[in-house]
Amino acid sequence: MIKVAIVEDDHDVRQGLALLLNNTKGFQLAGEFGDGESAIDGLKKNPPDVLLLDIELPGISGIDVIRKIKGAAPDVDILILTVHQEDTMVFESLCAGATGYLIKTASPAQILQAINDIHHGGAPMSAPIARMVVASFKIEPGVALTEREKEVLSKLCEGLSYKLIADCIHVSRDTVHAHIKNIYRKLHVHSKSEAVITALRKKLI
Repeated sequence: MIKVAIVEDDHDVRQGLALLLNNTKGFQLAGEFGDGESAIDGLKKNPPDVLLLDIELPGISGIDVIRKIKGAAPDVDILILTVHQEDTMVFESLCAGATGYLIKTASPAQILQAINDIHHGGAPMSAPIARMVVASFKIEPGVALTEREKEVLSKLCEGLSYKLIADCIHVSRDTVHAHIKNIYRKLHVHSKSEAVITALRKKLI
């Protein structure tokens, strides 16, 4: 059972998401909030597995919510669900600690799949967002990543889980873990989100 909380200021959207989760086996609604302040207060006490978060909120912004929630409950996976597709908004969200990014044209089935993927180690993104990240993928000459490590990092940027990466490049999950460990070491990071963001900051992506 995946516990999911919702932070969305649009009442109809919020209720629709709550109904979707309540009526789908394997998912449990862990809370719903219309603004960032109440979400932070509620989620610090009872953190969910996955937080479904809009960026544009009344009062404190979604970006600040990400920072505060990750600071208080670092194991919470944060999935952005928003209308915003600007690259600055996408990368700022990832920098703050979000693990996935969907635009609101996503279908209910896509939202549920993304929640499941993020809970199991993936970093799901809507196709336009994934293309934005992958299109800007460049490796800085000073960072000595192998071709295989570049391939694995590219797949991480596409939002694939370790298992899917292993299937795509025809290696074992243990091998993927080894490559990711080396990537983290070379980029001096400790998570998938940090790997993507560090690469962006150093113009590797």
